Amino acid sequence: MSAKLNIVMAQLNLKVGDIDGNTHRVIESAEQARDQHQADMVVFPELTLCGYPPEDLLLRPSMVLRIEQAVSKLAAVKGIDLVMGLPAMGAHGLENQAVVLRDGQVVARYAKQHLPNYQVFDEKRYFIPGQKPCIFECKGVKLALTVCEDLWYQSPAKQALEAGADLILSLNASPFHKDKQSIRYETIRSRCHETGLPVLYVNLFGGQDELVFDGGSFAMNSNGQVAVRADYFTEGLYTACFDTSVKAFDQEIVPELPSLHERVYKALVTGVRDYVNKNGFKGVVLGLSGGIDSALTLAIANDALGAERVQAVMMPFRYTSNMSLEDAQEEADILGVDYSVMPIEPMFDAFMGTLSAQFENTHKDTTEENLQSRCRGVMLMAISNKKGYMVLTTGNKSEMAVGYATLYGDMCGGYNALKDVPKTLVFALSEYRNTLGYVIPQRVIDRPPSAELAPDQVDEDSLPPYDDLDRIIEMYVEEDKSAEAIIESGFDRETVYRVLRLIDINEFKRRQAVVGVRITPRGFGRDRRYPITNGWHLGI
Repeated sequence: MSAKLNIVMAQLNLKVGDIDGNTHRVIESAEQARDQHQADMVVFPELTLCGYPPEDLLLRPSMVLRIEQAVSKLAAVKGIDLVMGLPAMGAHGLENQAVVLRDGQVVARYAKQHLPNYQVFDEKRYFIPGQKPCIFECKGVKLALTVCEDLWYQSPAKQALEAGADLILSLNASPFHKDKQSIRYETIRSRCHETGLPVLYVNLFGGQDELVFDGGSFAMNSNGQVAVRADYFTEGLYTACFDTSVKAFDQEIVPELPSLHERVYKALVTGVRDYVNKNGFKGVVLGLSGGIDSALTLAIANDALGAERVQAVMMPFRYTSNMSLEDAQEEADILGVDYSVMPIEPMFDAFMGTLSAQFENTHKDTTEENLQSRCRGVMLMAISNKKGYMVLTTGNKSEMAVGYATLYGDMCGGYNALKDVPKTLVFALSEYRNTLGYVIPQRVIDRPPSAELAPDQVDEDSLPPYDDLDRIIEMYVEEDKSAEAIIESGFDRETVYRVLRLIDINEFKRRQAVVGVRITPRGFGRDRRYPITNGWHLGI
């Protein structure tokens, strides 16, 4: 008769810096895993107690002391092994550790060996890397501890095998991007094939500033097959039953990976929900223009917070079409959000009257267009200040790339759901959202995009077609291709140089832009750090 080791994967939504709150969640989850799931062990994500990424909170002198106090509280949990991540002092400095607590005693400690320092990661700023494997036993099974990036390299898994491990536990805070889960599977499958060891991979869930953690924890057998998988974009305790006689997880029916559009949409909803709630805002307010960006943002806000916490404001001007007014009204009515129409013409005229002497003997240009946008920004920020609602901005990645946005105007706000979403994907996500329930009028999706800041204006008067623009942006920003490489792929030279120049000269705007959900491997924010003032010239 085979023996079973029941392991619960605790896929939790934790809050950075909330050590007391996170400790309470650990105790609550461990007791539930023991009593309701009959678990022998519960495994939590990377840096469980302080949340991830804690950034410069790790430099606070009291961080380690607070973590030690939290660990002492966990002594109240008996009868189940707790495996969790935390920052702790090692022999040579602060380490990103995985620890095992058994009846209040630390029975194993492991220091993360491979500290990531790329894209959004900056762990070498804070931690000293570990060097050695760590093995502990539970019900006769020898388990090796690893932390996140350790399994992206061969050596920690090889060390675990050489130390006699039967199973590798991997504690993770692996942020989402649109292709991340397939990369995780491929990477962990390689370690399984190299070592012949199964892996239990526990991931964090939830939003933290621009990062979203998608969960999707899993147990993979040594043959590379996923035996158990947790849900995506949700909290939960998920049991993986390890058969000690055959050293493999009992196979379950594993659901397929959700579609790209479902994954991205859920990431956007999660990012907005957690940013608003974790920062204590009562709700959100946004400008509803009748265009596709604000329509999709409204749907995301509604799905994240509920209609009762969302306010939409239409701020028409003389160039606003009747179609935009009608579509904005329909969007608000469908979702049942608080909706107001507040014309900006009186405010705009007042500004123009005051500025008349300064503008004498000049011609109309983008100054007047930007002034319209800034009038709207003032209105939204006033509502935000008065009501405690955060302004949700609506610009997309294509616009942010080329500076097709107004500082102190439509860039005003606290968070941007679409900051890393190219315009072409905005269209696709709008279509996807309508498959869940009609919320965006079809003509909003079909009509040519326009800022409506001038008569008969459409975006493609100023920009290349979005299919071309988005691919050029992707190649330059996400793939680091040169201008000549992009041209060689089939794009017009003049268009490429124009777009790349716009990207480069608008870095100053992006530095002042609000944070927003990251869904690509290279977003505008922590991923991409270009100097504003520089003498770099486009070319090879």
